[in-house]
Amino acid sequence: MKITDLAVLFVLIVGPFLWVSSVHSQERLEAQRLSSRYTSALRAAVQDGGSQLNDNELQQYEAGYASDKYFRANRDQALDSLLHTLYLNFGIGEDAAAQRTFMNYIPAVVVMDYDGYYIYHSSEYTGEHNEPLADYRWSVKKPYADADKQGNVIHFTLDHYVSVYDSAAGKWMSGALEEIARSSSVSVLDHEDVYEATRRTVIVQSIEDDLANTINSHNLYAARHGITYQFTLPTISEEDWNNTLNDIGILVFLQGIPVGDEYYNNYALGGGRLVKRSVIHGGIDQATGIKYYYRASCDSGYKLEEVFTSEREAAAKGYFESRVCRKLP
Repeated sequence: MKITDLAVLFVLIVGPFLWVSSVHSQERLEAQRLSSRYTSALRAAVQDGGSQLNDNELQQYEAGYASDKYFRANRDQALDSLLHTLYLNFGIGEDAAAQRTFMNYIPAVVVMDYDGYYIYHSSEYTGEHNEPLADYRWSVKKPYADADKQGNVIHFTLDHYVSVYDSAAGKWMSGALEEIARSSSVSVLDHEDVYEATRRTVIVQSIEDDLANTINSHNLYAARHGITYQFTLPTISEEDWNNTLNDIGILVFLQGIPVGDEYYNNYALGGGRLVKRSVIHGGIDQATGIKYYYRASCDSGYKLEEVFTSEREAAAKGYFESRVCRKLP
């Protein structure tokens, strides 16, 4: 057999495998691109939501408890802002039906308040006429609470303000850790490092245990809406928890969206009182079709298209810096 014949035979045999490999490579690159886009959208949304947490409607909900960390978290405003940014970046800002479908991929949103947390989750219930209904709703507020073998109960907060039921004294006491430790027989209060380790463990375990049950229940809800993906609680890194346990914050999960032959599964955490960069909006000048980016605090007159966490990210997507900025009232 001639060398040219062998070469043709080689191409005929190997060619299809090379083509399939090339297709798979392109699919993997597209999946990575989509995952990166979804992560950017998720981070921008949680930053938007977190920035609204301490925007209190009533003055009496501002700092109290003799602590500069006590804020009544504005969970509804934070949720609205988070979802608005997500809808916008996924191109469904004005499509109510698509938004309802999209919510199936958000098994839980957690708002961590000063002295407890709320979970926004899917819920199935019976209406006033005994009809089956399904919707998303907030849980009741769950305290950061623990009890020991002696029957003492401790309600933790995001700092060293603590409420304790002292079973030996038969009464509740509330105040700064140093103050309550002197008048209480609860041993965990005696050493600040032990108290701090216990506080962090209780907060994390309370939220994670509750989330595991919530996300597991969401599987039934999602299955009734045609989603076969198995939702599970991802591992939240210790670093993320450490950056969260000292201030009010928001935690959102986005899972089950197909990307290639896999599924997107991620979460994002945002703080309510951390110093943040300004949220950047990307909009289109409808007269010229040119895309511009500008700070969220500006009334530019452009049609809002996307939300970014930085000017660099917006510029990379083809947006130019806007010179128009009329401050919103």
